[in-house]
Amino acid sequence: MDYKALAQETALEILGYNQDTTGWKVVKTSKKITVSSKASKKFHGNLYRVEGVIPESTTNLSDFLYKPENRVTWDKALKVYNMVHRIDSDTCICHTITQSFAMGSISPRDFVDLVYFKRCEGNMDIISSNSVDFPAYPPSSNYVRGYNHACGYICSPLQENPAHSKLVMFIQTEMRGKLSPSIIEATMPSNLVSFILNAKDGIKALRSPSGCGHHQGGHSSFLKN
Repeated sequence: MDYKALAQETALEILGYNQDTTGWKVVKTSKKITVSSKASKKFHGNLYRVEGVIPESTTNLSDFLYKPENRVTWDKALKVYNMVHRIDSDTCICHTITQSFAMGSISPRDFVDLVYFKRCEGNMDIISSNSVDFPAYPPSSNYVRGYNHACGYICSPLQENPAHSKLVMFIQTEMRGKLSPSIIEATMPSNLVSFILNAKDGIKALRSPSGCGHHQGGHSSFLKN
């Protein structure tokens, strides 16, 4: 498989989602975070758009979200997030295991995702993710193997305050297993809001004197799956 070509293609898809202003329905607003959704064209489920402001520069935020080190220390939805194959400085394959959520009604999933970082004009960064088959990490009987259709973050300077960043996240996660779509639709918006709040707390902790002094992070799972 040409992983690099797929990564670049996925980044363009995420950019297309960001430019698409039609058909979105707001499904949750909380703590200045907005979650919208529309029917995914990839599977029988939803594409979610999550928007929030992070009080951090775009460069620092992108670095924090892309790098896998210590992701599980701040992303409370994950129990494992490991880079398992480095393709080049901008592209890698990561293995994710989620926590159970919705009070245990959604059991842990695992994902193998191709993660890619791309810097665009105007100091806008795209971090994209798409599930792939990776022979070294076949599905395990311990977890339901989920599938992330094109997902990603777009980080850009906030127009009114360029020292802060606008974060837009796109998620279309196929949980698989025997879950009712209504359970996913009921729990996903709150889960996505929590992700943004966790990221804000995590990047703030890095700036504190007790922080480890370098950026972490990495994709939704890329999500919250």
